[in-house]
Amino acid sequence: MGAQIRVYRNKISSTQSMKKIFKAMEMIATSRINKARQRIQSASPYANALTRLLSQVVTQTSGDHPFLRSADDVRRSAVVVFSSDRGLAGSYSANVLKKAEGLLEYLHGEGREVKIYLIGRKSKQYFDFRGREYDAFWEGETDNASSDRAHEVAEVLLEAFTKDYEDGGIDEIHLVYTRFHSMVTQEPKVLRLLPLEVVDANALGDDITKGYGEIETNAQEFEFEPNAEEFLDKALPRYFRSRIYSCLCQAAASELASRQRAMKSAGDNADDLIRKYTRLMNNARQAEVTTELTEIVSASEAL
Repeated sequence: MGAQIRVYRNKISSTQSMKKIFKAMEMIATSRINKARQRIQSASPYANALTRLLSQVVTQTSGDHPFLRSADDVRRSAVVVFSSDRGLAGSYSANVLKKAEGLLEYLHGEGREVKIYLIGRKSKQYFDFRGREYDAFWEGETDNASSDRAHEVAEVLLEAFTKDYEDGGIDEIHLVYTRFHSMVTQEPKVLRLLPLEVVDANALGDDITKGYGEIETNAQEFEFEPNAEEFLDKALPRYFRSRIYSCLCQAAASELASRQRAMKSAGDNADDLIRKYTRLMNNARQAEVTTELTEIVSASEAL
């Protein structure tokens, strides 16, 4: 019995230590989530205003710009997967990878080649474990979005998009990320970023009408100087970078929210285990005392 009590006591001690770690990680995630949400609020106005502007401007162009012209026969697509660097975030990375697998299966079913770009160590581990190739990988700061990382990713993708197919170029770019709705709701999303489609801006992944009123049904007339082509050469890369940064911010906030929720659940489970082990230890101690009393009484009666 004494050995059994020691086992339960060791389990209680180790569970209490794990609970402290879970609580610390929960507090860290909680303290950082507000900053991540502020980044979303700060990044959205610029990206949304630029998206709204371009959605109106492109209706007045000939549509010959490479970023606007949809390939008649898409032969090679790029898929960018936004995952996390660290675990202990519930099903955050698993949900993104599941969404990415669905997209890859669809693209392969359409007979397209796919170039894969990974953000976060979890996605890299996933593809490495399965022996699958990818074209580029970025790690670090997945829960702390930065404009430098967005520009770095954007430059690699833009370079590939502007190349000819024979030189390894791509015809379209898809982003697979997690959109942050609230602390309890995060949704994996697929966004086709390029070529840019002339659609209602709400379809681009963010509520771009928030703070700006409703989108005008009749686009304004613009005059370009020197011409629309040079304007788009400057504006579309900015749009592209701002969208990637916005997705990084959304993914970072979603990761922190998932980790905060997972660590709270783990802490609650640790409390349940401690109560369970304490009850079992008390039962074992009571059984030990009962056995000792029985032995004493039996010995007394024998005498």
